[in-house]
Parts: sequence; structure tokens; C-alpha cells
Amino acid sequence: MTIVNLTPSTDLNAAHGDYETVRLVLEHITENWQDQPEMEDLVQLTGMEATRLQKTFTRWAGLSPKGFLQAITLDHAKRLLDDGLPILEASYELGLSSPGRLHDLFVTHESMSPGTYKTGGEGIEIRFGFHPSPFGMALIMATERGLAGLAFADNGTEPTRGRHDGETLRFDRPHALEDMKRRWPKATYVEDVAFTAPYADRVFNRQNWRAEEPLRVVLIGTDFQIRVWEGLLKIPMGHATTYSHLAQELGNPKASRAVGAAVGRNPISFVVPCHRVIGKSGQLTGYHWGLTRKRAMLGWEAGVSAA
Repeated sequence: MTIVNLTPSTDLNAAHGDYETVRLVLEHITENWQDQPEMEDLVQLTGMEATRLQKTFTRWAGLSPKGFLQAITLDHAKRLLDDGLPILEASYELGLSSPGRLHDLFVTHESMSPGTYKTGGEGIEIRFGFHPSPFGMALIMATERGLAGLAFADNGTEPTRGRHDGETLRFDRPHALEDMKRRWPKATYVEDVAFTAPYADRVFNRQNWRAEEPLRVVLIGTDFQIRVWEGLLKIPMGHATTYSHLAQELGNPKASRAVGAAVGRNPISFVVPCHRVIGKSGQLTGYHWGLTRKRAMLGWEAGVSAA
């Protein structure tokens, strides 16, 4: 892996700030679409001048706030799926995809032995650090062999809450870190921002996505979980699949529920793109780090694909 600047890029810091604005707008439109909010409402919500807000949101989502509102109004883009084809036809209505040139992270992976997972990661040293990203503050976790974890945390006095496996989650930094540590409770954890910074720069700066130098990730899970995560890596940007289709690809069409559980336990968010899995009806289903963040990722990818 090419070593890059250890100082977080100013672009990432700017994108982190933009995410908070876009998150508010996405959340407000999604929850209040029946009221048909106007641009003036969004300006009051975000405190951002109208022209700048329009440009920021459009750069992210590939369409304007008004266009996103129209898509939501059309019953979430009519929930079109083409006979099980793992391409989200409705995404063209939502503006979550583009017919333009596709980009993606180039990733190579290796898997640790099932025994490593069963022992709770005993004997493994995992270094971690928090870094700005386009989707909020990112928690990067890595071993000497590669990227092992990527999670998200929100700033502010009132942490964002979500639900996963019946548990209420808090996404402030301490709780995000604790949530990830529970996956490998016996590993040794060392805060090392200098070590994890190149991973953040490699993942979130598009100019560092290089097929000739793929990002190395380390998958730590059960045999079945790793198979599911490997399946996620095959979903290209601008496309989506369903839990049932993913189960079919794994040769076990009746395992949709188990596949869903494994997708929910994916420890390397965004890079292993669990956000590209949707419900059979075409709906955006649950996401460990919040549905608003899932929408933001899909919208950001739409902007990348259209570039």
C-alpha cells in the first residue's frame, strides 16, 4: 500500500462538515415529504445560504433537494426491481444511481482463520483512530495486515441513535468504539492515528482508488459471515442487490434471514458495501449506522458515478 500524507486532508474535513448539512436535509425531506418542504424551510433548518445549500446537496446526491423531494413523493421511486436482477431500477427515480461512468474502490482481501474469530481476536493487535469523512467521523481500525474495521460516529451533545438486533445504539465516539470492540473482545487495542490516517485517505479520497494498488482488507468473522462479506464486495457502485438474491448467489436461497444478519455484522462499512443491499420490495432497509447515512452513501456514489 502506498504511504500517503498522515495529516487528514482538508477535503475530508470539508466533506465531514458537508455531511452534517446533507444529513439534516435528507432526514427532514424523508420524514416530512408529505408537507412538501420548500427551500426556505431547508435554509432555516441548516443555516446555510440557499445557493450554497443547493450546490452542496446536488454535489452529494446527484440531484437537487427539490428533485429528491419529488422522488420521495413518487412512493420512494415506485420500488422498481427488475425480476430479481440485482440492479435497483428505482434508483434512477431516486437519483441514487447514474448511467454515467462507474467508479469503485479496488479492494483485495484476506480472511483470518475461524479460530481467530472464535477466540474473540485473542493475540491480535488492532490500531484505531478517528478521522473526518464524507459520512461523519469515521472510526478506522487496522492490523499490520490491512484494514479490519470501519465504523462511524457523530459529534454533538445528543448522539444519533439507531437500532440493531433489538439494541439501541449510540453513535458518539466512545460508544462507536465500544460497539466495534465487542466484535473482538480479546484483541489488544491501541490508539494510533498516524497508523490509521493513510487508510482514511485511501478510502475517502477518490484519487487514491487504484486498481493496480488495491486496498487490502482483513475479514474477521465466521466462515458464513466471510462468505457473505465477499459477496458484498462483488456489488459494483451504482448497483444494488437484495438479501434473497445474495442468498441465491451463495447457493442457499432459503438463507435470506441469515444473510441479513451477516450483512448487519459487516465490520468494514462502506468499503465492504453493505449499504448496497436493499429489501425485496426495493425499500432501503435497516443499516447499522443509520438509514440517513445509508441514503447519503448512495447519493454520494451517484455523484461519483456521474462525474
